[in-house]
Amino acid sequence: MNKCRKELSIILVLLMIAVLTACGGTKDASNSEETESEINGEEITIGQINWAENIAVTNMWKAILEDKGYNVKLNVLDMGVMMQALESGDLDAHLEIWLPVQDANYFKEYQDTVNFSEATWFDNAKVGLAVPTYLEEVNSIEDLNEHKELFGGEIIGFDPGAGTMDVTKEVIEDYNLEFELLTSSEATMLVQIGEAVESEEPIVAPLWTPHWIFSKYDLKFLKDPQNTYGGVEKIHHATRDGFSEDYPKVSEWFKNWKMNDEQIGKLIDYVEDAEEPLDGAKKWIDENQELVNKWVK
Repeated sequence: MNKCRKELSIILVLLMIAVLTACGGTKDASNSEETESEINGEEITIGQINWAENIAVTNMWKAILEDKGYNVKLNVLDMGVMMQALESGDLDAHLEIWLPVQDANYFKEYQDTVNFSEATWFDNAKVGLAVPTYLEEVNSIEDLNEHKELFGGEIIGFDPGAGTMDVTKEVIEDYNLEFELLTSSEATMLVQIGEAVESEEPIVAPLWTPHWIFSKYDLKFLKDPQNTYGGVEKIHHATRDGFSEDYPKVSEWFKNWKMNDEQIGKLIDYVEDAEEPLDGAKKWIDENQELVNKWVK
């Protein structure tokens, strides 16, 4: 009788192990199916603008997502086309929306058709007109008209579709500046700043931090008494309608993303110094894997 009871106990234990194993297998299969349904081979298309920090973060996320099995394409667009592509669904994400001031016009126009994340990845951004520090007599936007001839009546700008360029037009109106805002590209603007500084010539341009230009040259923001440029800016991301349903994990990772001045500065340096931006981004990821793991947990 005891022998029968012992055999029955062994059988029951084996049955319980089998059931638990089956349950675990079902869970693993479910997780696998969920992952495969999100990583479906389709491209996640991220919009990129040829600004130093944007090139850096878009390549960083391309490297992170591709390491997780996603297929990522970077699509270079200007800001106006970027927002239209998000609205139409031709673009999945754009990683750089400056609020509350710089991109307020785009937020107002597209807030009902594009998902602007409440989460921010950088909380200490600044925008304003900047000049070389050796221009000791020019410290405020209000000083510019007095020194109009010094600057040739020109503010050296960049991409015409950028929110900061629109705000700079407002600055010209608010301060009644007798200046013309020139458009080009960020790369051209930075070359002109570099040439001016090396020759110790005057130049004024709309700039922002985070940006490597401030570590390379001695520049200062002009005081903005009317606060047209605003105070501290925060950088958000935006996605097309339905992105969070199609890619819930990636959507959550974007919301977890957070960087400080030192981290974004080093990332920009690595990307700028590399032959290929993606290589610089991968180098930074290797050195900051613990931080990245917190985003993609």
